[in-house]
Amino acid sequence: MTNNDVTPRIPDALPPGYQFDEFDIQEVVDSSNEGLVYRAWDRQLERQIAIREYMPRALTVRNDDMSLVLRSKQDNAAFTAGLNAFIQEARLVAQFNHPNLIQVLRFWVRNETAYTATLFYTGVTLAELHQQQPELIDEAWIRRMLPMVCGALDALHKGDYIHRDITLKSIQIQENGIPLLLNSGALRRSVNGIGDNSKSLLHPGFAPLEQYTDDLENQIGPWTDIYALGAVLYTLITGTCPPASVTRSIQDTCKPLSELQPEGYSPALLNAVDRALALKPEDRPQSIEAFAALADISLSETGSVPGATQPGTMLVPLEEEETVPVTQPLWLRYRTPLQIAAGVVVGVIAGALLFSGHSDPKPPVAATQSAAPAPSQPAPTLVMSDEDRSARVYIRMYEGEQLDVNGKTQKVVPAANGYGFLALAPGEYRIDLRSRSGVRSTKLAVETPGTWLLNPQP
Repeated sequence: MTNNDVTPRIPDALPPGYQFDEFDIQEVVDSSNEGLVYRAWDRQLERQIAIREYMPRALTVRNDDMSLVLRSKQDNAAFTAGLNAFIQEARLVAQFNHPNLIQVLRFWVRNETAYTATLFYTGVTLAELHQQQPELIDEAWIRRMLPMVCGALDALHKGDYIHRDITLKSIQIQENGIPLLLNSGALRRSVNGIGDNSKSLLHPGFAPLEQYTDDLENQIGPWTDIYALGAVLYTLITGTCPPASVTRSIQDTCKPLSELQPEGYSPALLNAVDRALALKPEDRPQSIEAFAALADISLSETGSVPGATQPGTMLVPLEEEETVPVTQPLWLRYRTPLQIAAGVVVGVIAGALLFSGHSDPKPPVAATQSAAPAPSQPAPTLVMSDEDRSARVYIRMYEGEQLDVNGKTQKVVPAANGYGFLALAPGEYRIDLRSRSGVRSTKLAVETPGTWLLNPQP
């Protein structure tokens, strides 16, 4: 049975097999009043991607040539405004390169509407996880996830963007255990019409008071997202969403966590949530850094994925293919940074269902992270012979970092998505990323061919 056998037909959706240049539509994976999300196949890079189409159902219908047609000429202004907002959001999100934010790969206009292509992410929303497996969520779990979510918000805020739509449904927990911030309604605070748009993003219990009233509209800032994040944590800890902020402004029945003192949670985390849920914007932490300090977490942490040997490490079987020397990054051969992203998404899709607590008893690839080889052992060669197959290693790199493998500097330049590429023969390696701010290191033992995604730690 295929996915199409169980997926109900979505009216006016593009049919399976429809092509956009190198992209083939496979199926609809999400549908809303504002548009559709498709699973698609990238023929050039041989990977799955997601394509989002702007298609307001109330305003448009699909024509026989697949173009969108307005139901009425009177809908033109509303459609154009929505289309411009869709394009603006794609451009804004594309400016960020953060592992916990959606990565936009491409944007184009066709069929009298617009489309965006992103990496294809799999997993469940935090709302689904909280409903299906609430026993998994405790302070230890929250402290693994919170630094990454805060890091994504901090990146938005430092770019002068506010998300303004944070709920349990806007955080996806991927199959590899890494959180992803969805529904990027992030707009510059100076964008015209932000007041009208803010009204459409309200979620009772998660939206702070300044998003409800025009008088406080100019008070929207990082503290707006901090309130919503506090509401998410309050819901995870207590199992109940806090009352709507407008209701609390009349009679506040929301009991502080410091008074409830739920078992198993530290005073620092509870106090941070209470401060985040303050009704007045000025009473909340004014930045993500301030909130993180209250919660006693570090934004530099990437969190540890349960069941993984080390944070940021994933592996999958590698198909037979031509070997690439370490001194020649793969992106130079194809002259496109999307090839690097292909390896990253392969690792993400291949992550185990870590939150279910199950693991494959017979993994297709064996790999461990262990100590570096003893001095008496010869260093393994970095270039494979024609008879062998190399391991593909993608390493998260930041601007200005120098990559050393077993003490030898490698000429690796990160692609646009922030990952550098190495092809390594079986052996043991110490990988160091050196910069003025310090050294990030990890150790990797390659036993069989595979694909690794590494994020070395200080």
